Parts: sequence; C-alpha cells; structure tokens
Amino acid sequence: MRDYLVKAYAFDGTVRIYAASTTNLVEEARKIHGTWPAASAAFGRVLTASLIMGAMYKGDQTLTVRIDGGGPVGEIVTSVNAHGEVKGTIEHPKVHFSQKDKLAVGLAVGNDGFIHVTKDLKIRNVFTSSARLQTGEIGDDFTYYFVVSEQIPSSVGLGVLVNEMNEVFASGGFILQLMPGTKEETIKKIEKNIGAMKPISELIQTGNKPEDIINLITEGDHELLEEMPLFYKCDCSKLRFEKGIISLGKKDIKELIDEVNPVKITCEFCKKQYSFSNKELKDLFKKI
Repeated sequence: MRDYLVKAYAFDGTVRIYAASTTNLVEEARKIHGTWPAASAAFGRVLTASLIMGAMYKGDQTLTVRIDGGGPVGEIVTSVNAHGEVKGTIEHPKVHFSQKDKLAVGLAVGNDGFIHVTKDLKIRNVFTSSARLQTGEIGDDFTYYFVVSEQIPSSVGLGVLVNEMNEVFASGGFILQLMPGTKEETIKKIEKNIGAMKPISELIQTGNKPEDIINLITEGDHELLEEMPLFYKCDCSKLRFEKGIISLGKKDIKELIDEVNPVKITCEFCKKQYSFSNKELKDLFKKI
C-alpha cells in the first residue's frame, strides 16, 4: 500500500479526522537510522503523528516535534511541513524491549519528560507548546498534548508492526478532534467505535486503507475532503552546510583548514555525507 493521508469531516462537521498509512516511509527511516524493533515502533509512531499534524497546516508552515521521556532511545526529533514530507532523528536507535509478545514502546521511550511542538507559521516568531508525557506509548501522549496545550479534545491512534527480519511491514495512525458543539451522543458513538477497533497496525497489515479506518470510526457518517501523499524526505544540501561552516567564524574555519582535509559532514536526518576540500574551505573563509 502506498503512503498517504486522508482528511475528513464527520457527524455534520462537528468532528475532524485525519488517517494515514505510513509503512513505506517508516521502513525507509528504519533503514537510514538502523533502528531495532522497539525503537522502530517508537520512531514510526512519532513520524506518523508528526505527518498528520503537519497536514493541519498550510503553505510553507512547518512543525518540529521533540520527545524525550528519559528512556533508552533518548530524544526523538521530527521536522514536518504541510505537504506530507517528514524527516527525523532518534538518539539511540539500537533499542529493543518486548512484553507479552508486543513491542514495549513505553519502556523504550520512558515517561519522565515532555513532548514539545515548535510551530513556525511564518508570521513573526516561532513558538513552542509542551505537555508532560503520560505513558511513552506516543499515542496517549499526543492525545494529552492536544487537550492540555491546544485545548482540543482529541483521540490519537498510532501503530507500527515489525517482523522477525526487523522490517517495518505495517504502520499508520489517525487523529480525531472534536469541534465545539459536538453532541454527547456523537462522543459516545465515537468512543464505542474506537474501543471496538483492532489496533491500527493490525488494520493496516490486513489491508485497511486510511479511508477504511475513518469509516470504522464514523460508520460512514463522514465526508472525505482531501488526499495527500506522504514521504520521508530530507531537504539537506551542500549549500546549507556551507552556510553552517561560514557561521563558525574565521578562527574555527582556519583550524579546519590547518588540521583536516577534507572535512566530512554527515546529515543527521538522512545520513548523506558532504565533503569539503581544503580549497573549498579556503573559499568559504574568504566569504566571511
């Protein structure tokens, strides 16, 4: 199944739902970062939630999500735009825990920390909102974040399945948000339907599409608005790293010229390596 997201309004426009299938891009992230199963699941859940949140914005607006629960995987950071493109890093990718034949994401992430969401809406300053982690399972933590930091009653479902070969073979999720005026009977119906659903990763594994997940939640009482393809995509370039080197200042660049040749820099998001020769460093030195 291809990776994509679907937006919908439900129950006479009182509920907003986003559902996504992200198996391919989470597997790509696993290969890039060399994550082990529990770390793959944690990373994949954050990537999926970030993509869905990015779809709530528009134009050149961007979000950065940072989670550090004090667990073995350390800090997870993702950067996403409003066009279905995400990149990310995980501090300690080689982490694996399981409990009762399930990946123990909460143990890997930990819950002694915060989720921070930094929004760059391209209007003056960026701003960051935060919420304390509840379980480290990611879905619960984003649900709590929306209620506490954005005052939006929400339900977040996320899931990643990893096979015996350590490959991601199912990943996806949904975010449901209640608009002002949602009827109590609608809320009860949603709670009942979500409670009766199989885990998201299992639904994706058995061939359910994002539209099917929305249909399970609404029993057909919804209107599909938009479909968006999703990608793991890094926007790094040699020019960006040139600017980074220039920002070091003359003293540090001079030390690089004197001590190392060539200088090799690796992008933390995609692991692509850029090399700067002694001549290139001298040219950058002259630009200051």
